[in-house]
Amino acid sequence: MTVSLCIIARNEEKAITGLLQQVKMQTYPKNKTEIVLVDSGSHDRTKTIFRSFSNDSKHSYINIQILDNTNGNQASGWNTAIKNAAGDIIIRVDAHAEIPEDFIEKNVALIESGEDVCGGARPNKIDEPTPFKEMLFLAESSMFGSSVAGYRRKSETKKYVSSLFHGAYKREVFAKVGGFNKDLGRTEDNELHYRIRKAGYRICQGSDIISYQHIRNTLSGMLAQKFANGKWIGLTLGVCYQCLSVFHFVPFLFVFLLICSGAVALAGMGFGVSVMTLPFLGLVLLYALADFGMTLLAVLTAPKKHMVQILLPMVFLLLHLSYGIGTLAGIIGMPLWKLSLNGSAQKEIEEVRQCVIQNTHHHSEEENNGTGNDNR
Repeated sequence: MTVSLCIIARNEEKAITGLLQQVKMQTYPKNKTEIVLVDSGSHDRTKTIFRSFSNDSKHSYINIQILDNTNGNQASGWNTAIKNAAGDIIIRVDAHAEIPEDFIEKNVALIESGEDVCGGARPNKIDEPTPFKEMLFLAESSMFGSSVAGYRRKSETKKYVSSLFHGAYKREVFAKVGGFNKDLGRTEDNELHYRIRKAGYRICQGSDIISYQHIRNTLSGMLAQKFANGKWIGLTLGVCYQCLSVFHFVPFLFVFLLICSGAVALAGMGFGVSVMTLPFLGLVLLYALADFGMTLLAVLTAPKKHMVQILLPMVFLLLHLSYGIGTLAGIIGMPLWKLSLNGSAQKEIEEVRQCVIQNTHHHSEEENNGTGNDNR
């Protein structure tokens, strides 16, 4: 089967060189692989690096495409790649990722075994092993600090999941459900995978497939990421609440209860009624116990011990508050945001579907007429 490996990037000159080197090292035959590189308006050397890769490798692959995503956001970038991809299998990889040399090969094997959509675990990595970054890595790798999502951790057996990162898709999947929803900024995966499951496909996480995602390098960057993730959870409620899990709202519930119980406590203090502070104090105590318990677990299982890890309880709290406040902001802003939508996202989803269908028919005609060219 032919494969289109798609990478979307914006201002990723520091990350993209290493990833493209890993692409070159893939064990799957290059004469069955197409590379689709999409630049989303980078202001750095990202596109120059793309061109250099293309010039060095253009005779090795079926095809190398360098495309421009004029709409800017990630969902439209993936749609640009999908519309132009010619492979039997379309694989998406984020720019901040690392892939082992057998990544394509193992995904193709799972598709050839009968799966329609597949992928593997996607744990986190750090780019530099400093004590502070390793502490941030502990927080992000912990179920308490990040997510209970199955794709974040390796599984001993093949299983079916609701969503995954760095997925491999048979062409027919996009021909059936269309592309990504460009109105969504961080939840486009959730929404697409909901439509895929609704169309009757299963999403398979292989036990031997793995890729990695680099965490944010700073605490401020990580907090900004959590706030944005939470905000898009709140906004997505107005578009596709079915694609969200109850776990997405745990930080919001914590923040909401903290605000409500804090308001009751303040009101009670005004009337001299101390019993009204009990809900707030109880919530704080329960969270503190969970926080310190999960910190202890994270530190005990960490391969290295550093004094800076004493900051983990505060980091956990800040991550939860950032995500929860972001979700609250998204819910508050969702009605006005929803009114601003003009329906162009649905048109783009359908446009992707039609392009995939047309490209599939064209590819089939080339094969039937014997005009396909493995070195085009």
